[in-house]
Amino acid sequence: MLLLGVTVILQSASIREAVETSAPVYSWVIFCAGILLGWRFKRIQLAVALGVLFAAERAIAYFPAAGPSAPVGRVVYAAVALLLPFDLAAIAWLSERTMWTWAGRLVEGAILIQPLAIALLLRPELASVAQALQHGIDPSGLHVTKIPAIGLLAFLVAIALTALRFVVRRTVIQASLAWALLAALLGLNGDRAATTVYLATGGLVLIVSLIETSHRMAFSDELTGLPSRRALTDALMRLPEHYTIAMIDIDHFKQLNDEFGHAAGDQVLRLIGSTLTRTEGGGRPFRYGGEEFAVLFPGKSAAEALPYLEDLRETIEASSFTLRGRDRPKLRPEKPVRSIGRRPTLAITVSIGVAEPDEPGVEPDEVIRAADQALYEAKHTGRNRICLAE
Repeated sequence: MLLLGVTVILQSASIREAVETSAPVYSWVIFCAGILLGWRFKRIQLAVALGVLFAAERAIAYFPAAGPSAPVGRVVYAAVALLLPFDLAAIAWLSERTMWTWAGRLVEGAILIQPLAIALLLRPELASVAQALQHGIDPSGLHVTKIPAIGLLAFLVAIALTALRFVVRRTVIQASLAWALLAALLGLNGDRAATTVYLATGGLVLIVSLIETSHRMAFSDELTGLPSRRALTDALMRLPEHYTIAMIDIDHFKQLNDEFGHAAGDQVLRLIGSTLTRTEGGGRPFRYGGEEFAVLFPGKSAAEALPYLEDLRETIEASSFTLRGRDRPKLRPEKPVRSIGRRPTLAITVSIGVAEPDEPGVEPDEVIRAADQALYEAKHTGRNRICLAE
C-alpha cells in the first residue's frame, strides 16, 4: 500500500513540485529514524539494509546523471543498479543471528568495500568495464526501463532469491526486504526525485516491519501462537461491563514434563493452544503463562459461557495425544516412515475456573483472582472439571 500510494503521488502533476522539494527531507528523516530504531531494538539486519538503501540514494543524488558530472553520475548509477539488488538479497538470506557469524561479516565487509570498487570504475584504465555496465537493453525503442541490462538482470536474480528466501522463512522481516527490493527497482527506473522517494519508502517499509515484528513479539506467544499475557492485559482494558474469564490449567503437567521431557511438554502446550483457537461462543484464548491459559468471553455471563467451556473440556479429554518418536526425521520425508518401537499415547485433561464481575466497576484483576481461586478448587476436587467462582 505504501508503494502504491507513492506511485499515485508521483503521477500527480499538481503535487509533483511539493514532492521534489520535500523528497530530500523525507529521505533523511526516514533513514536516520530507521537506523536509530534498528540499533535501539538490536535489529542489525534491518539497520544494515536501511544503510544500504540510504547510501544508494545519497550516491545517486550526489552524482546526478545529468549536467557537468554526467559521466561520473552514469557510472555511479550503473554500479548502484548492479550492487544494490545483490546487497538486499544477501541481507535477506541472513538472519539476526547470522549477522554476527562469518557469513554476516563477509556480507558486511563486501558492502563496505563497494564505494572503493565504484571509485576504481572511474579510473581511465577501467573505462571499458564502466562502459559495459552502462549498456542498456531496449530493442523496442519504447524506453520501458532506464536500468542497464546487467543491472536489470541483477534485479531479476535478486527478486528470485529474495522470493525463495521468503518461501523458506515466512516472516515479516523477509517480506519487507522483498518489498524494499521492489521499491529500489521502481526508484532506479524513475527520475532523481522518484529515486529518492521510492528508496526512502523502501526504508519506511522496513521500519513498519520492525514495529510489527516488535509488536508480535510483545503480544504473541511464540510457542503456541496465541496472544500473550500482555495481550490479555491490553484486552481487559477495553472490556464491556459484562464479561467472563476462564482460567485453564493442564492437569499433571509437571509430571508429564518430568517423565517425558520438556519437548513433550511443548507439544502438549501447542495441542492445547490449537484446541483453544476453536473455542466457540466468542471466546478469545490467551497464553497466560506456564501451563495456564485464559479464555475471555466479552459480553457473556458465566452461565452463558459455561456450555462452550464444557465443550472445550470434553474435546480435550477425548483427544488422544501421541508423542513424537525419538527417531522422527527433522525434515518431512517423501514417503511415510514407520517409527521403531511403540510411541506412548497420553490422555490430556484440563481443569477450568470461571468468574465474572459480581458488580459494576470491579477491576479485571479481581475477576482473574476469582477465576484462579475457582481453578484451584477444580484441581483439588478431582481435576478435569469446571468450577464457578462463588
